[in-house]
Amino acid sequence: MMSQGVTVTVRLVRSFEHRNFRPVVYHGVNLDQKVQEFIMQINDDIPQRASLPQPFKKHSYDTLKVIHQPHGAKTNELVVGLEDDERLILAPDRTLRDAGVAHETELAFFCHKDYQIYKANPVSKW
Repeated sequence: MMSQGVTVTVRLVRSFEHRNFRPVVYHGVNLDQKVQEFIMQINDDIPQRASLPQPFKKHSYDTLKVIHQPHGAKTNELVVGLEDDERLILAPDRTLRDAGVAHETELAFFCHKDYQIYKANPVSKW
């Protein structure tokens, strides 16, 4: 299984305040690629996805954060947890494997600037 890649769910977060996100499943993900390479791969793929609404295709994404590890406890946050950024936000120069990504890991993909604004004042608007 490892030589063929793993399955990773990426939650595209368009708005933290409005809890606006869409999950996208990626199969055959190579855990030995750099996080930055995976980010580029996702950014190249998003505009090609017919199932995604236009606002998701045009949004800017630049940061990956682990939401859930397989066989682990899930957070109560509906979009993404605001804690443990140092541990859970993936450093672009590390491999996915070194960053802790495994088969069936769930990641949030978002604009870091939007995340910082929301984290400073985590209020939902719906």
